[in-house]
Amino acid sequence: MAEWLIEEGIAETRALLVENEQVLAARISWPGELSSGTRVSGKLTAKLKGTHRGVALLDGDHEALVDHLPHGVSEGQMLNLVITRAALAERGRLKRAQARVADNAAAPTAAPHLTGKVVRHFPAGLWEDVWQAASSASLDFPGGEILVSTTPAMTVIDIDGIGSPRDVALAAVPAIARALAWFDLAGNIGIDFPTLAAKSDRRLVDEALGSALDHWPHERTAMNGFGFVQLVARLEGPSLLHRFASHRLGMAARMALRRAELAADGSGRVLLMSVHPALKAKLKPDWLNELSRRTAREVRVEADPGVAIEAAHAQLVSA
Repeated sequence: MAEWLIEEGIAETRALLVENEQVLAARISWPGELSSGTRVSGKLTAKLKGTHRGVALLDGDHEALVDHLPHGVSEGQMLNLVITRAALAERGRLKRAQARVADNAAAPTAAPHLTGKVVRHFPAGLWEDVWQAASSASLDFPGGEILVSTTPAMTVIDIDGIGSPRDVALAAVPAIARALAWFDLAGNIGIDFPTLAAKSDRRLVDEALGSALDHWPHERTAMNGFGFVQLVARLEGPSLLHRFASHRLGMAARMALRRAELAADGSGRVLLMSVHPALKAKLKPDWLNELSRRTAREVRVEADPGVAIEAAHAQLVSA
């Protein structure tokens, strides 16, 4: 049976849904994030005129946009809230978290974002495959690949392949389903299939897509004459692709720490990390101290401009 595995990394908690040593889905969470389902308290600092919405100031100077405010609520009032969507970093702006007033007055709690069986490390290669695919925002399928792009309006999946438009479209469907789960995609998603002139071909692809996504809660349009399909699913937080788009250095830094932790299973007194100079600046002292504590090794970081940002590596040395 499929099982969620949890790896508690440095500055990042990772989750993989695994069945028969195959990854079905992936998620990540970073410390301090207000994930969907978290109960918090906040002071209503503004009511938006003509609506039942407002802005609340939460602990830690976070702000949340609150929907469906009850009648009689006034500015300055403390509210018990439930986060419904985490904050999203986009190009040039940060979209506030979204929240609603809690149904009861229970004390605020930090709800865990990721649950499952905690393991020391994932089986070899599984997280690496997901991370590399998300870093490149692409997945291969027989005869082609899909490219996934994030924009403020929607996530767009483009399909490129060799063969007839009908065959390429059908071959891409499993990769599309895998990308949605591996990259933890939701919200507005557009799929740009090859243009299919025949209605019967469009219907065939619609049926294949529907079958591949029958387990995933969403709404979907039928393919139009230009090969475009739109999906809409509840968005609860940033996807892996959103994180790469807005925090690529942060993603690469956390992966560098993971590689270093794995490299410590050997002999040697010093754990030497070789990273791009920009990545070295991103590695926080607290993260490196935690790496040293976990590995029981002295940690040294060497800046090497010849190392790609995504290709940091580590090794044990004697001194």
